[in-house]
Amino acid sequence: MPTPEQILNGLTTIANQWQLLAIVWHVYFAVLAVGLMLGVRPSKRVGGVLLGLPLLSVSVLAWLSANPFTGTIFGLAAIALIVMALRLPNEPVAIAPTWIMGAGVLMFVFGWIYPHFLDTTSFVPYLYAAPVGLVPCPTLSIVIGLALVVGGLDSRAWSLVLGGVGVFYAFFGALRLGVTIDWILLLGALAILLAVLMPKTGAQAPTPVH
Repeated sequence: MPTPEQILNGLTTIANQWQLLAIVWHVYFAVLAVGLMLGVRPSKRVGGVLLGLPLLSVSVLAWLSANPFTGTIFGLAAIALIVMALRLPNEPVAIAPTWIMGAGVLMFVFGWIYPHFLDTTSFVPYLYAAPVGLVPCPTLSIVIGLALVVGGLDSRAWSLVLGGVGVFYAFFGALRLGVTIDWILLLGALAILLAVLMPKTGAQAPTPVH
């Protein structure tokens, strides 16, 4: 595995050399978010695939920057999410309860403006070119955010994979790389794990036997 300094240099290089691709991913996520706001409800199958694709982008760029560890992890995670999504019911996604949706919106915003790695003296470029779809933590943050909004697609396995990768990279970024804002990713990852592991409210009680 590369040293922390090599990893940080590689992430900085990716974030600055691939800003146009970051803008494309911002447009991509904006279309998904606005669609949900306007009442568009893709199937769980399509939604899962759309949320898995950005992880493939991170994998490819990691390989190009000589970081096979992240390239492998994100490649495998993306494939797992997409394969599992293709097995989900072909029924529309549903918006999660308020507290889960609120956490998702906060994670989406955090990923959208992720304030790290860009060489700039102004905050403005982060509004449209933060390294979403380029490096791990902002990508996981915004994907987890949208996943929370749609209740983790009502798939425990799909959400556990996404949340598990989020937990790992939050600790990796904050502890090994010293990027302390990645603790926010940990909160989002724990939120999606909690959302899918806690008992469903409103479940029908068993009929008593007389």
